[in-house]
Amino acid sequence: MASGKIGGPSAPAVRKDPYEVLNVSRDSSDQEIKTAYRKLALKQYDNGGFEGLEGEGIDMEIDLSNLGTVNTMFAALFSKLGVPIKTTISATVLEEALNGTVTVRPLPLGTAVSGKVEKQCAHFFGVTINEQQAQAGIVIRVTSAAQSKFKLLYFEQEENGGYGLALQEDSEKTGKVTSAGMYFLHFQVYRLDSAMNALAAAKDPEAAFFKRLEGIQPCEVSELKAGTHIFAVYGDNFFKTASYTIEALCAKTFEDNTEKLKDIEAQILAKRNELRQFETEYRKALQRYQEVTNKYILEKQSVDELLKERDNIHSSFTTTRTLATGASGSSSSKVPGEEVKAESPLEDGNLDGKDKSTKKKWFNLNLKGSDKKLG
Repeated sequence: MASGKIGGPSAPAVRKDPYEVLNVSRDSSDQEIKTAYRKLALKQYDNGGFEGLEGEGIDMEIDLSNLGTVNTMFAALFSKLGVPIKTTISATVLEEALNGTVTVRPLPLGTAVSGKVEKQCAHFFGVTINEQQAQAGIVIRVTSAAQSKFKLLYFEQEENGGYGLALQEDSEKTGKVTSAGMYFLHFQVYRLDSAMNALAAAKDPEAAFFKRLEGIQPCEVSELKAGTHIFAVYGDNFFKTASYTIEALCAKTFEDNTEKLKDIEAQILAKRNELRQFETEYRKALQRYQEVTNKYILEKQSVDELLKERDNIHSSFTTTRTLATGASGSSSSKVPGEEVKAESPLEDGNLDGKDKSTKKKWFNLNLKGSDKKLG
């Protein structure tokens, strides 16, 4: 979840013209806008790593109400592809809240309300708590089974009767739903900005794991006082309405869960520190592994060459000479002393003797049969 405490109860959100940030004209083509965004992302990463990403430029927030249809479509496409696109709350919603002209519906503790909010619009709810409930702790959660994008907003009462934006939590996909929550439990809770290192992780996939917990940031408000508090669900879809269910809970009935949350938050912080140390060890081991792997390849090549050379030397120990025949291009190998035998196979008379023996046996077989008949 991405969130932040707004500087001053009524401080307006800082907006930047996306065309100026990307340094493109308003009549730029879709491909030009897409290319400019990627170049800016890589430039910011190269200039300062993670710190650069948190600086100006890429850490821009886009007011969707000021974008045309085509550019909104591309912003939606970038978001689907995992590119972190931060959106602001429309000026109309903030001004209406500041002027106190919004409709606030009651949201009793222990109840859930479902609804659909138009894009760049907000539904406001009032949660009234007493002193005992405030001491026990309050939880506000919003979920969307349709996986809609939305923001959960918390407003503080202004002297003129209006409401100034104080906190916001962006929805995140958790399982089969999107959700956002605010936990006022009298101890430090944390939010996880999963998009914080998305660009750096894309450039260095191994960093995705080690930097995963770097997005853990402390929530600025940890408790609420008795009274009525204003929350809102802001539709953050690019085109469609956002479906949601909001509920307000007293932590008194969730004491076990509260203790588990406190414990798991401490474990996550400890694990973040462990990962920072482990990353250093991993990088060193990976570098050593690459060095050893390269040496293995070189050594294997060296051994193969030595054995090949050894075989060639072994083959050179022979008196055989290769003679070219010229016409046929074939060659023959002859060993001295055997040349005469090869050229005169009939001199020993073996072939004739063999043939005679064979003929004799054939004639003898027939003649014997004939003799018996005659006798």
